[in-house]
Amino acid sequence: MDSKTAKPQNIELSMPVQYLKGVGPAKAKLFAELEVHTVEDLLEYYPRDWIFAPKTTKIDQIKPGVEVTVQGLVESTDCIEYRRPAMFEVYLSDDTDVVRVIWFGGQYLKNQIEPGQMLIASGKVTVYKHQRQLTNPKFKIIEQPEAGPEEAKEYFSGGVYPARKNLSSGQIKKIIRPVVEQTQSLVDDFFPPDYLKKRNLIPRGSAFQWIHQPKNEDQLRLAKRRLKYDELSLMQLGLAARRYSVRSRGAPPMSRDEKIDTRIRKRFPFLLTEDQSSVIDEITADMSGDVPMNRLLQGDVGSGKTVVALYAALLAVAHKYQVAIMAPTEVLAEQHFISIERYLRKSKVSRTLITGGLTGLKRKALLTEIKQGRIDIVVGTVALLQKDIEFNRLGLVIIDEQHKFGVEQRGRLRKDTQPHVLVMTATPIPRTLAMTAFGDLDVSIIRHSPPGRGTVVTRWVDKKDRTKAYEFIRQRLKAKKQAFFVYPRVIADDNGQVRAATDECKLLSKEIYPEFNVALLHGKMTSEQKKTVMDDFRRGKTDLLVSTVVIEVGVDVPNATIMVIEGADRFGLAQLHQLRGRIGRGQSKSYCLLFCDNQSEVAANRLQVMERTNDGFEIAEYDLRLRGPGEMFSTRQHGLPDLKIANIIDDFELLNMARKDAFQIINADPALRQTQHQNLRRALIKKFGKNIGLVDIG
Repeated sequence: MDSKTAKPQNIELSMPVQYLKGVGPAKAKLFAELEVHTVEDLLEYYPRDWIFAPKTTKIDQIKPGVEVTVQGLVESTDCIEYRRPAMFEVYLSDDTDVVRVIWFGGQYLKNQIEPGQMLIASGKVTVYKHQRQLTNPKFKIIEQPEAGPEEAKEYFSGGVYPARKNLSSGQIKKIIRPVVEQTQSLVDDFFPPDYLKKRNLIPRGSAFQWIHQPKNEDQLRLAKRRLKYDELSLMQLGLAARRYSVRSRGAPPMSRDEKIDTRIRKRFPFLLTEDQSSVIDEITADMSGDVPMNRLLQGDVGSGKTVVALYAALLAVAHKYQVAIMAPTEVLAEQHFISIERYLRKSKVSRTLITGGLTGLKRKALLTEIKQGRIDIVVGTVALLQKDIEFNRLGLVIIDEQHKFGVEQRGRLRKDTQPHVLVMTATPIPRTLAMTAFGDLDVSIIRHSPPGRGTVVTRWVDKKDRTKAYEFIRQRLKAKKQAFFVYPRVIADDNGQVRAATDECKLLSKEIYPEFNVALLHGKMTSEQKKTVMDDFRRGKTDLLVSTVVIEVGVDVPNATIMVIEGADRFGLAQLHQLRGRIGRGQSKSYCLLFCDNQSEVAANRLQVMERTNDGFEIAEYDLRLRGPGEMFSTRQHGLPDLKIANIIDDFELLNMARKDAFQIINADPALRQTQHQNLRRALIKKFGKNIGLVDIG
């Protein structure tokens, strides 16, 4: 290692950790596995816990049951190996008294601790046979016997780091210490002093110092608050900049008049609900302006989002613009196309469906028609993102189940134009997630389903009640109703603990329901196979459809009134709710049966939530608290920086403040060109890269 680069005065944030004292190439590889590559990454590798060791206490003052730190001379040692477990014993003395210190299983210490050494030990005082002792304490051999009480305390105080094999928390702490000592000169602040004072935030350099080496709980609290605010601010600034970047470009105005409104509504053989009409008003208000609409439409399963989306599409077509509608799966894309066909029968509006299965001359001819503007509405999967698909006048993009696509895909679908964008989801999004994953979008919500929908009863079926459940389903099938059986896997795993769709399809068709038509559907089938299976099910040729979660969203078969979800404990609550939404779409009463052999308390609590409520927003909030935001959405998928210390649930108040501040900053200085925003601009571009609007508008 170059000794010069190891000197503290030469440390820079961009410097690879390899060149820090005590690291080198081997440890650098271990740090890389922790996603720590530079000094800045190391500073942001926060402790998972903090210890505040008490000041050193004289041995004659220690009391049973109290956490203490003592410092003294090792008078004698003894390794008692015939015991089980073996025990290592030390007698430690200072100028006041002697205390016994023991470590069970501590035979490895006989080559480390020797008589004559100075030792610091920190732990709880216990009593054994009227003798005070410390059992399994943390300890440190002191190289400088003259170390004072505060120095002794520092050996144990501070952060406890997430470690890994061959890289302990203690090693990380030792490596990070000289870096932390220089944070005041290393770290530039994002905000001026008056801004920080108004928000009760400490300087950023102090925050890094105190997060790693806090002297007390107050320092730790202030450090966490500042660093959490910074993370949330960068996230919200990125969203605000992205929003400004989109809104700063012109979009084609598409006004709505009474004539257009009447013509569109005539396409629907029912009156729109109050919620649908209200959301349509918000969407058409956006589309009538020259600022691109960028709106998220939330609606629980069966709430009628497709009708609202089609209204927006027909408004665009009325103004001679094309519409692209993208869904995450072929099954859902086809379902959308079928719905559109139903409402636009005998209409002059031209429409087509594009999936990955479309190839050859047929595809080439269709792409030519789209490019020449002869197709008004194009429905498809991610196949729509392919470069050879060009539009003539793309005016509106509709993306269903937005959470299944990344922000980059949303951008690519714009096709280098500036259309209005409507994204939809049937997964109710808690407010905290809406402010992060979709924070650059305006939000519309359809809260109530259209009238005439059947009720859905949900029941958790215990293993011993399976036979009764199968018989109940048989009676429903005899009454000419249809059923879904959903499984978490296509093929069974090696240990066979999880029931799989392929195996269970054989069991259901041959042994349990031989008198009914049973079919199989999963994502590994070809497009043509999936289409045939779904067509047969929609037409009633198939009584029972065995499937994976490929039918999670959008599939609309009103006669299907039974939903069996096998291994229900293996699905998230939001996903269970989505699957349940495939039934209850007609007027008949429907039943969702949750099959689960897991008897754990966690599984029971989750499934009881499903039994208790059909409110998707209530379920989503519960799911968010249960699983945490990290599992419910990927920050990277949405083009956002990872959160290393902040939590959007626990830190909701800070999130609100950061969001308000971020949008005010971007509104006042969109490209962050002002002098006081230069550090913010650099940090933001580093965090977001090409996904940040600053690059476009700066």
